[in-house]
Amino acid sequence: MKKIATLGLGKVGTLVGFLLTKKHKVTGIDKSKPHYDFDLPFDVVTGDVTDLSFMESVVEEHDAIVSALPYYLNKPIAQLAHQHGKHYFDLTEDVDTTHYIRELSKTATSVMAPQCGLAPGLIGIVGADLTKDFTKLRDIELRVGALPKYPNGLLAYSFTWSPAGVINEYINDAEAIQNSVRKMVPSLDSFEYINIEGKEFESFTTSGGLGTMCETYEGKVDTLNYKTIRYPGHGKLMRFLIQELILKDDKPMLTAILENAKPPVKEDVVYVYAVVEGWKEDKLFRNEYYRAFTPIEIGGIQWRAISWTTAASICAVIEMVDEGTLPNKGFIKQEEIDFKAFLDTDNGNYFK
Repeated sequence: MKKIATLGLGKVGTLVGFLLTKKHKVTGIDKSKPHYDFDLPFDVVTGDVTDLSFMESVVEEHDAIVSALPYYLNKPIAQLAHQHGKHYFDLTEDVDTTHYIRELSKTATSVMAPQCGLAPGLIGIVGADLTKDFTKLRDIELRVGALPKYPNGLLAYSFTWSPAGVINEYINDAEAIQNSVRKMVPSLDSFEYINIEGKEFESFTTSGGLGTMCETYEGKVDTLNYKTIRYPGHGKLMRFLIQELILKDDKPMLTAILENAKPPVKEDVVYVYAVVEGWKEDKLFRNEYYRAFTPIEIGGIQWRAISWTTAASICAVIEMVDEGTLPNKGFIKQEEIDFKAFLDTDNGNYFK
């Protein structure tokens, strides 16, 4: 992969470009050149990603396409990458988009790798790693929260990444395994209490966080679920907006309301928590992973926790494909990525 195009130059897409320029020639694509108070170390081409003739020329000129776009823009871009035999990576949490890309991957001559962010993405890699030393599994429970470090208001939240993506996770049903049965369950449900280092949180079911893990672990576990971590009270207010006010039927209005009410903050924190229970020989054990990631400096610039954790996750996967530690064609399941090999990449090293 000598030449890589990064689509969408928000904070995540821009940092993806930064990280990839260490080993690749990167071109950033967006509707307009972003205005940052720092210089970009890669070329920027302005254009409309929904213009398929424009995007075809972009795909033809690059070895890999990395989409940091909202999920609903990814299908035609993945189709073009497949058509031209170019590697494709994205951050989507959308189940339908992932199914579409997986169908494409069956005849792909290149890598088709959606779901390379935090959840799905890193959390699946971590969860699978925790299962390795069990002789028999019982439960896999995965939790991620991207939150303001200093919350205020009843929602206690800020949209440090795509509001459309958050709303999509809150509205669509989630896949899970309950009582050994793979099923769809409602999002914004199954509330639980969490205490992390003396701080109180809630978590509840949201869509897409497991990626393909239910397929992988069906018949092997009694329980597998993913929940989003939030400050107490957030979930019930979102249920009120989405279900009681029926704003689930007007996503543009809901997005506009939330973007206006809860803009991004500089000081954020990303919590990653995974628990696996099972038997090692004849004894029951519990493996846990927990980290709280905060903003860090990369290239002399301070990056939010949600930005660098997401960007470093996808760039680590790209690095592994480029180095040959992951397959160079077909669909990549996140849970099949070795966590140690992930951490040993230049970009995975940020998580150590």
